[in-house]
Amino acid sequence: MKSAIIVGALLLTVVLLIALPWYAPYFYIFIGTEILIMGLFAASFNLVFGYTGMLSFGHAAFFGIGTYATAMLLLHLQWPLLACLAVSMGVGALLALVIGFMSVRLNEVYFAMLTLAFGMMVFSIAHMWRSVTNGSDGIAGFTLGEFGLGIDLTLGNPAVYYHVVLGIVIVAALVLYLICRSSFGMTLQAIRQNAERVSFCGLNIRNYRLAAFTISGAFAGLAGGMMAPFLRVASPEMMHWSTSAEPVLMSILGGTGYFLGPFVGSALFVLLETWITSITQAWMLFLGIVLALMVMFFRRGILGTFLDWWLDKK
Repeated sequence: MKSAIIVGALLLTVVLLIALPWYAPYFYIFIGTEILIMGLFAASFNLVFGYTGMLSFGHAAFFGIGTYATAMLLLHLQWPLLACLAVSMGVGALLALVIGFMSVRLNEVYFAMLTLAFGMMVFSIAHMWRSVTNGSDGIAGFTLGEFGLGIDLTLGNPAVYYHVVLGIVIVAALVLYLICRSSFGMTLQAIRQNAERVSFCGLNIRNYRLAAFTISGAFAGLAGGMMAPFLRVASPEMMHWSTSAEPVLMSILGGTGYFLGPFVGSALFVLLETWITSITQAWMLFLGIVLALMVMFFRRGILGTFLDWWLDKK
């Protein structure tokens, strides 16, 4: 009975998200687009953190390189959006493979610090390689052309682009969910709980961690690829360590032990930031206080705490 209610709630949420441009103020179309993109970014990070037990502080590198890939392809080659996003996924996965190959052999804080170091190296390259990335000014001035597959869409319309992002995020989330529910995903959870026992079973822990890190980088690159047309710019700030902190906060806010936790955390984070900035200029102070209170009193995240309470309720 309760599982049927959860499925019904998910379907209702999807229907409400599809209908958002028809009942919500125009401003919330932009907010909804940002929540979806950042939610996918946080979900990609949670594959590494929540399922595999590796805390990465350099995930913005994959997000940022996906942003740059889409922006440069749109600016110089005018490729269809779908082709640009496919390349964004590819370069995100490739960068994650390279960084992961050198990082997954380390554990806990050493892994976190090494990913942070690599992330800041990528940020520095994007900031200093002006002939390619245009430095701190970033890449702008590109236009959205075709969607691809012969589908005629007016991507410059925010409502149309919102629906495109929603469709891509739903498909990507389903793929991530299937990965998490597969034997591969179950092995990742076993590694998080006790890597030593898994290694005793004859499995190569590093290969599994590297595969998870590479898949995570691919979906982070996809999220970054969708952010470029949304913001109409790709800048080095998207690779900064502060951007890497956002999916960490979103995953913890929503609940790392639940697949939809990062999406809930993304909605909370973006809405809180939007509402607080409209009230005070000291928004970072108040946002920090609110986030600290949520983390202190909702140890399993907002979604995790609610589901634990509801499922245990007789």
